[in-house]
Amino acid sequence: MTAAFTFPGQGSQAVGMGKALADAFPAARAVFDEVDAALGEKLTAVIWEGPAESLQLTENTQPALMAVSLATLRVLESEAGISVARDAAFVAGHSLGEYSALAAAGSLTISDTAKLLRTRGLAMQKAVPVGVGAMAALLGLDYDAATAVADEAAQGQVCQAANDNGAGQVVVSGDKAAVERAIEIAKGKGAKRAMLLPVSAPFHCRLMQPAADAMAEALAGVTIEAPAVPLVCNVLAAPITDPDEIRRRLVEQVTGTVRWRESVAWMAAQGVTRFLEIGAGKVLTGLVKRIADGAVGVTVGGPNDIAAAREAIAAAGSA
Repeated sequence: MTAAFTFPGQGSQAVGMGKALADAFPAARAVFDEVDAALGEKLTAVIWEGPAESLQLTENTQPALMAVSLATLRVLESEAGISVARDAAFVAGHSLGEYSALAAAGSLTISDTAKLLRTRGLAMQKAVPVGVGAMAALLGLDYDAATAVADEAAQGQVCQAANDNGAGQVVVSGDKAAVERAIEIAKGKGAKRAMLLPVSAPFHCRLMQPAADAMAEALAGVTIEAPAVPLVCNVLAAPITDPDEIRRRLVEQVTGTVRWRESVAWMAAQGVTRFLEIGAGKVLTGLVKRIADGAVGVTVGGPNDIAAAREAIAAAGSA
């Protein structure tokens, strides 16, 4: 099997995402209804009608992106006969996308995933007062160089690599003053660009420890099954299937680095040639092409993408 299913993270959201699928396919609509029921509110109204400011709130963004991904997957199952268990060698997701990946592989129910992501979004926002933390993208430096920049910038504060996205895209996260120092240091070390990101909290760094504690408590209260196919986990860039380890790594992920470059490279080394990005946006598809030579990224987020997904699975199976 040479296909992997990947699931996007924060930054891929857009008002209106998933509506065409829900309008066209009952299987998609059922997912959105299930998420609304789990949360006890009409998140779908925010997803489809906005305003954008409400969708951007991380407590809404996280379950919303998962809902779109799982609605897309259900359409692939019902309309294209695609099965995660049969057609994917691995699943993986970027940050919150890891929860979508686990729901896709049957490890978590959609209802539990929606509640967990609502909890995660609220806990991450609450962990650090607005304005205290920041995140910055360092472009044109590899991971080791960016980590060295973060270490130099820390000066007793928190500054660490949050996302290793590949293709010379590394995001650092931590105390605002330290992140601002990292921007200046990176420019001096040859970064093509270094700039603050418009985020509401410093994700994936030690400042998120209160959120990690909240997720440890939340995850202890849900059932996690072994996934139908291995999850290539953010903090390990390696496959896991044991439910207890999945629970532990999801907690680690809140304060740990999203090792996306290594995760994609590892899957490619196992023979994966087709990476299907299931859900909103096309960020991960763009990264695949830069990380894995010869790999094909396929964006699957709307009714017009179903045929391409079917073709990609057929090509992966015959490769």
